[in-house]
Amino acid sequence: MKPAAKKSHHEAHHRGRIAWLRAAVLGADDGIVSTASLMVGVASASASRGQVLLAGAAGLVAGALSMAAGEYVSVSSQRDAERADIAIEKRELAAAPKDELRELATIYEKRGLEPALALEVAKQLSAKDLLGAHLRDELKLDPSDLSNPWQAAASSAGSFASAAFIPIVAVLCASPAFRIWAVIVSSLASLAILGAAGGYAGGAPQGKAALRVVLGGGVAMAFSALVGKLLGVAGV
Repeated sequence: MKPAAKKSHHEAHHRGRIAWLRAAVLGADDGIVSTASLMVGVASASASRGQVLLAGAAGLVAGALSMAAGEYVSVSSQRDAERADIAIEKRELAAAPKDELRELATIYEKRGLEPALALEVAKQLSAKDLLGAHLRDELKLDPSDLSNPWQAAASSAGSFASAAFIPIVAVLCASPAFRIWAVIVSSLASLAILGAAGGYAGGAPQGKAALRVVLGGGVAMAFSALVGKLLGVAGV
């Protein structure tokens, strides 16, 4: 009888999700909160259904483009810094290879290896991929996976625009008497789901994550409604 095959050991960590999770949650949260707040503020000033929808559509387009531009500039700067660090490391490896080897070995010593073994590991890794070894262990960079500004811009704009449709659809479906409440309830419910989903994906408490985004969105809409009401009363 053959022995049972051993199951492969696999640990599910959440760290690898942090980058895309942050961009997706930030974009969606901003899309709901900013668009809903804008529409609630305009509706509170006794604006017509068409004016509220126009404000929502304008907020969707402007917000998505703003998020895309912001992410592109931010990630481009990060990518430029990564490329500059790679260029510096290349020059240092060419100018002082022995010093760089010693520096790599020191990194492994600090991780717990004996000096002789650390030096041998540094030599073997350097022989296989000199630049890659230094980038990974000295600079924590992967040259094959540098920051992508276009991808970041598209992801941010897409998540913002998708989420911003929620309050717009709420206005389209609601009666005039419940227009503001439709936006508020649908947006807060969406924020709760978004926060819980983000907490689940990131391994954090779902209730706490949901409450955090709901409170933030609620405060933003409340202030927008107050400003809209005051301007409406003032006849602005």
